[in-house]
Amino acid sequence: MRVAIVHDWLYVLGGAEKVLQEVLRCYPGADVFTLFDLLRPEDRARLGFETSTTSFLQNMPLLRKYHRSYLPLMPLAVEQFDLSSYDLVISSSCAVAKGVLTGPEQVHIAYVHSPMRYAWDLQHQYLNESGYATGLKGLVARALLHKMRIWDARTAHGPDAIFTNSQFVARRIKKIYGRDAKVIYPPVTIAQRDAILPVGNHFLAASRLVPYKRIEPIVRAFNTMPDLELVVAGDGPEAAKLKAIAGPNVRFAGFVPDKQLRDLMTTARAFVFAAEEDFGIVPVEAQSEGAPVLALGRGGARESILTTGPRPTGMFFDTPEPAAIAACVRAFVAREKSISRLDCRQRAGFFSADRFRSQFVAAVNEELDHFRAGHQGRATRLIA
Repeated sequence: MRVAIVHDWLYVLGGAEKVLQEVLRCYPGADVFTLFDLLRPEDRARLGFETSTTSFLQNMPLLRKYHRSYLPLMPLAVEQFDLSSYDLVISSSCAVAKGVLTGPEQVHIAYVHSPMRYAWDLQHQYLNESGYATGLKGLVARALLHKMRIWDARTAHGPDAIFTNSQFVARRIKKIYGRDAKVIYPPVTIAQRDAILPVGNHFLAASRLVPYKRIEPIVRAFNTMPDLELVVAGDGPEAAKLKAIAGPNVRFAGFVPDKQLRDLMTTARAFVFAAEEDFGIVPVEAQSEGAPVLALGRGGARESILTTGPRPTGMFFDTPEPAAIAACVRAFVAREKSISRLDCRQRAGFFSADRFRSQFVAAVNEELDHFRAGHQGRATRLIA
């Protein structure tokens, strides 16, 4: 069986690339197709392949910095891949990869991280943040996004099956595409500690410092709680602004390597997370290090964090506002000893890479069996 794996693009190693890495472990030797590949050779080796087949976008100028400007060309680019010689096509898609062309003798499985949110429910936010909300540029941008929505909805009928990363995204897929999606939670690197470090006195927030990660309301919440310490790990365009508004009880660690970040997690009293994510890998990583998670009660966090029952692993706040976050932190402090750090570690184990590979291969094999059974049924009817 010849297997092709189609990934939107490759220029950084993020959560989607972790999924790609594990899919390649399921199907070693599969050929990788992607719109453009700007990775270093050592990063490709880390993911599990040496070379990839790219589209004409690979040669576009200023691609690393302005690749989203080429969005109108991406549907055309992904349709140029010739996959006719492959039996199984697996697309890893948060934009256009699911739109590859396949035939009736091929099985196409699409792992959809999310429909293109900037073309659907986040269109207005995307236009405002990019400066395309008004004027002629805004009119052109809205027309292009309208065409992208038509293409995106049409190509959602191409895959034989759709997998996704959370029930939250599955509901979005049902609403936008009208299709059911099988949930296979993404792989998380689970802590492998020989010795557990003692818990310190700090709470932890960690992410890239950009607006949608909502670090600012966390910082403002801790400004109202000078008796509690917050460590912020990460860097980004909001760093200077956040440092300017932070009180003396807030410390900025900047970008930290994974080992140091994991140490900050395992010694934190709790991990604070205010973003609305499709799944949210970092809160699961924090739980794997034993840290309870105080999170916005929306999106994928509602599926990875337990707040009720006999073995809770965290608490939710209703809105990403400083007052709501501060109230949640204070409520946690009052019941801190009732949340077991061992329970947090065990909960995270449910989202391991081993579990992902096992479920992914089983789900793909089930689709292959359905495909083969359908072919055999048609052959029997022809003979009869």
